[in-house]
Amino acid sequence: MDFNNYQPRKRLPYAVRIRNRIIVFAVLMGICALMGTCIFGEKEESKPAKDADEYVEAIDSAAATDATQQAGQLSEAGAPKTEMFPKADSEDIANMQASVAAAVAPTEMPPEVEVIDSTHIKAQTDVFLAEKIDNLLRRFRPEHAVILMVDPKSNEIIAWGERRDNRVQEKPDYFIKNTFPAASLAKTITIAAAMESNRYSLTSEIPMIGASHTLYRNQLRVKEGFKGPFIQMQDAYAKSANPPLALIGINVGADRLKSAAKKLGYNMNFPAGLPGRSVYAPPDTGYGLAEASCGFTEATTLTPLLAAAQVRAILTKKPLEIPWASNLDGYAPKSRIALDVGKFTDNTYYGLREAMIRSVTNGTARKNISTKHMARKNYEALAIGGKTGSLDGHDPYGRYEWFMGFAQSKEDPNKAVVLVIMQVHDLQGMRSQPATQVAGMLFNYWAHQNLPKKGK
Repeated sequence: MDFNNYQPRKRLPYAVRIRNRIIVFAVLMGICALMGTCIFGEKEESKPAKDADEYVEAIDSAAATDATQQAGQLSEAGAPKTEMFPKADSEDIANMQASVAAAVAPTEMPPEVEVIDSTHIKAQTDVFLAEKIDNLLRRFRPEHAVILMVDPKSNEIIAWGERRDNRVQEKPDYFIKNTFPAASLAKTITIAAAMESNRYSLTSEIPMIGASHTLYRNQLRVKEGFKGPFIQMQDAYAKSANPPLALIGINVGADRLKSAAKKLGYNMNFPAGLPGRSVYAPPDTGYGLAEASCGFTEATTLTPLLAAAQVRAILTKKPLEIPWASNLDGYAPKSRIALDVGKFTDNTYYGLREAMIRSVTNGTARKNISTKHMARKNYEALAIGGKTGSLDGHDPYGRYEWFMGFAQSKEDPNKAVVLVIMQVHDLQGMRSQPATQVAGMLFNYWAHQNLPKKGK
């Protein structure tokens, strides 16, 4: 695709679309009226003027002779005849068609063509990935979006893209912004705390009460001798089921949740404020603790840069470290910085990785991160894991949609990539493509570049 000549299409303003609909309705009414004239009107042959001058003369003299003609008709035929529709000749129809064509023609100037500046693309570590990200942002046009790709081995940011204010941006302001609700990505804290407590494993059975996407108080009341449906903890995480994760959080307790959140970088002030402070503050008891445990609250926030750090820590089984870039001053650290936050046990890291993989094979990311949007050879050659999340928020206002995850070569685990996508959709408008679809396309593109070709 020619990147420099690609121009995104823009919808007409709302007022213009309404005006055009009114015009079309008026045209239809006019056509109905003309059809009625043809059916019910008198079948008199109208003699068109020989030329334009005669027709203009006929129109000018019509007013003067109207009274005389009416008098003559009354004297010859008695009472005047009444008609259901006025008569129209061929020139009346032609004039009406010309008027309608002039009204429907757009009166506004065509939208301004966006000038594409590729400077920020060429400055990135992986220019081809950066161009692919930029291409997808211009093609799908999300209301707000940030895409971040990191090399887990070096923890370096290799490609990124951001869109807001109806334009692809040259600076990644959303990297460090800390007003984004974490949504179901907070479930990672809950299962980490559960496994660290040694009370739960991936296959632990949890009561499943009601719908998975809701969280009512009656869904948190498990009666003694409960005989309803159960769900394994790994499936509750993969399918983003709120009630089971809320029950786990209540049972584990706020202190263990806060301890796990600290190891994942929440409630920390990072050097130079890169990124901003992500907040996780569950109450000690009650419904608020259940909300925080399953991410069903705006109070828990997360920055895209920290989300990438969490995935990298899970994949490499190493303590948290914020991704860095040498040429993103003010948006990411310039070099690697060790953080004294502690680490989980190897068993917990393994469980988190397996739960994320199950989200792709059996959970919310299964539909789009598949051979539907990936070449089969790439899909089968990769171990792909991730976590999705969605929740309404207010800064910016809209429906937040997250995906954080990884793709790792099964043949060579050293070849891997971390991906974070955050989109904000207009609640009243059209949504762009799902974050999981964008993730599948980017994983597929990365695999084409980095996995060995057959026969080599």
